[in-house]
Amino acid sequence: MAAGDKPGRLPTWFLFLAPVAIWASTWHVILYQLASTVPALTSVGWRFALSALMLAGLARWQGVSLKLPRYAHGYMLGTGVIQYAGNYWAVYEAERLVPSGLVAVLFCLMVFMNALVAWLLWRQPVSRRFLIASSGAVLGVALIFWPELASTGARPNAALGLGLSFFAVVVAVIGGFFTLVLTRRGLPLVPVLAWSMGYGAAFLLGMSLALGHGLPFDGAWTYVGSLVYLAAFGSVIAFTLYYKLAERRGPAQAALIGVLVPVIALIVSAVLEGWQATPLAVGGMVLCLASLFVATRPQR
Repeated sequence: MAAGDKPGRLPTWFLFLAPVAIWASTWHVILYQLASTVPALTSVGWRFALSALMLAGLARWQGVSLKLPRYAHGYMLGTGVIQYAGNYWAVYEAERLVPSGLVAVLFCLMVFMNALVAWLLWRQPVSRRFLIASSGAVLGVALIFWPELASTGARPNAALGLGLSFFAVVVAVIGGFFTLVLTRRGLPLVPVLAWSMGYGAAFLLGMSLALGHGLPFDGAWTYVGSLVYLAAFGSVIAFTLYYKLAERRGPAQAALIGVLVPVIALIVSAVLEGWQATPLAVGGMVLCLASLFVATRPQR
């Protein structure tokens, strides 16, 4: 049990590793969504609509009211539109234009962005050891995906893909802080997530209609099963644990989850999809894991 953990609540290591394992597995599960004829925009909308319903049910089961102050809905609407809609939509579109490895490396920058915003808003300190170790972890991820990164410039729409990726990172940071602002004011996390994901789903499904896609759905078991997994585990459970970690250890520490996810995702890919690691990738994994070990050690 990490320093600061108390009996009766989830240990910090679980709050960190559980979202890592879940989001790493979603890299593979999303392939079943992309294999469908349903547009990615609509699939993400269905995902967060189902997630919002699950969170609303969870809140009622916990005896927590879904009624929140009026001012909070502005934050939750913003979170839904920019984080759960804009972020995910931009990632899906970016990965059509640039290698997924580039997107993964750029998302590692959330560690430093979160640290900066947390310092600006709440004066949360960040140690030099944390910043150096986090930089080593990001470098490790870059080494893992180096062949993909090196080939990015040859793609015709690489600049657009890079812009979409960076946009996704920025709105993910902003949306995350909108949620933390509300929970730090004492609002319960589960209803906040339920409303935020509901607003995001409404925006995405509305865009699907506006773009002429309609609201198609695929009844194949692979599509339905992957949708339920992404909603229940990839959204409800993972985001709830992620924000609990951010509340306990700070947004910068929580963002280290995004650094470890690609490493575990590639291990899953090696098992299920036949991905073969190169010596450079293995070295990057070792550097990333060693750096994360140093970055997550509690301060003396």
